[in-house]
Amino acid sequence: MRAKKIAVIGAGVSGLGAIKSCLEEGLEPVCFEKNNDIGGVWNYEETPKSRIPGIYKSLTCNTSKEMTAFSDYPMPDHYPNYLHHSKMMEYLRMYSNHFGLIKYIQFQTKVCSVRKSPEFSSSGQWKVVAEADGKQKAYIFDGIMICSGHFNKKHFPLQDFAGINMFKGKYLHSWEYKHPDDFVGKRVVVIGTGNSGADVAGEISRVAEQVFLSTRRGAWVWNRVWDNGNPMDATLFTRYKRTLQKLCPTFLTKKWTENKLNARFNHANYGLETTHRIFSYPIVISDELPNQIISGRVLMKPNVKEFTETSAIFEDGTEENIDAVVFATGYTFSFPFLEDEAILDNLHSLFKCVFPPHLDKPTLAFIGLLQPAGATIPTSELQSRWAVRVFAGLKQLPSLSDMLAEINKRKKKLENECVKIPGNPRRVRYICYMDEIASEIGVKPNLFSLLIWDTKLAMEMFFGPCTPYQYRVQGPGKWTGARRAILTQRDRILKPLKTRVLVQSGFSSTSLFLDKSICAVILLFLLMLVIIHMICH
Repeated sequence: MRAKKIAVIGAGVSGLGAIKSCLEEGLEPVCFEKNNDIGGVWNYEETPKSRIPGIYKSLTCNTSKEMTAFSDYPMPDHYPNYLHHSKMMEYLRMYSNHFGLIKYIQFQTKVCSVRKSPEFSSSGQWKVVAEADGKQKAYIFDGIMICSGHFNKKHFPLQDFAGINMFKGKYLHSWEYKHPDDFVGKRVVVIGTGNSGADVAGEISRVAEQVFLSTRRGAWVWNRVWDNGNPMDATLFTRYKRTLQKLCPTFLTKKWTENKLNARFNHANYGLETTHRIFSYPIVISDELPNQIISGRVLMKPNVKEFTETSAIFEDGTEENIDAVVFATGYTFSFPFLEDEAILDNLHSLFKCVFPPHLDKPTLAFIGLLQPAGATIPTSELQSRWAVRVFAGLKQLPSLSDMLAEINKRKKKLENECVKIPGNPRRVRYICYMDEIASEIGVKPNLFSLLIWDTKLAMEMFFGPCTPYQYRVQGPGKWTGARRAILTQRDRILKPLKTRVLVQSGFSSTSLFLDKSICAVILLFLLMLVIIHMICH
């Protein structure tokens, strides 16, 4: 029996994981990448050769290395906890070479169209037309994995800013920004307080005469360096803390978190007070922004009402002379090659953010088209592992009515919890979503059984960071190195920090995340639950 051929569109972080997942299930991947290298948005170009959104020279990852790694390929222990984009590209090359992924990628190949084959209702096959060296070629595939992500088209709403066409200074979208050299001695407005806006405003402020950061909603600002100097996500994203959140009323969790963030700096005093509660809108991660505000290098401003030839007038009536504007207004997704308008119209209604529910055959999957409150690589990798098992016939999707019911349930929950914005249906909570997809594959870790047979591993998986390796401990795709990767993850967190070690530092990996005495008490409690569970069943 021939192997099913799967088209993977895009060789960024999601595409690489998709190729690897296809190979794990005996499928034959063919990846189309329109650039000449892997990495997607992580592939920095000083002068972009295409219209693909790019990154700036100083960009550093917002998620730590242990939480960001592929599930069966930990990052080198000497790598810093938060990677510069050049280090991320090194890691992606190592991953690709280790698993032999490059030979499945057709570089400098643009996908022109993806449409159903005439026999789709029975075969589930797709016709793909791709172009390379000016020549087009048609292919037939048994499945499609769209991995071009949601950073493939800039959102540049100039129509919302009156007078911008009259403005005589320079204005650009943040995807065009590379470094602050062009802004030396200038007065600059940065519009938008997302992660890019905060980074760009902070960096430009070091060389500019003055930077004004304009925000419509305000922002809750988190820092990468958390309590005791630990990585923020590795500290907060644990199964132990997720359990506490489930037991604690939501309003108390929000209040505690807001107080925690305001203890670092009072958001109202810094002009960042929000119109929304924490967790109801995407957060901003910046270690630098409050420092630039308190030193006066960045001045917070409300939304821009209009521009004149030489100035910006804000909604509070103030006017500032400016030389340049950077629009950090985010991105949207675009799939011009996808010819099925019904699918395009329902991209906000994907089953678990992966499968269009109305297709006769589940042979199309969107990978990485989500906004997790955490790292993209582990979430998109799990999506790929699930999708290829569906393609291979090893896993069935629910009925259409059940999928639509689940989609509507998710939408209603988000409507109640979040500010309404275009990307809301794709927002997911990290551990909850990972476990949800892992359950579909059969790789969600069973901590009760591990607690009996491997207590040390179970404790680290519950109290320590919920790293991607947890989804390689059991079930399909089990990796023999997962146990060791989990038990040594704290050592890899500490190693790059210990470049100057005192003889008696009084600090060890056991002081990370949770006190051992607390762990012992909770462990006894969990053992009691296991015993009760066994007696009752």
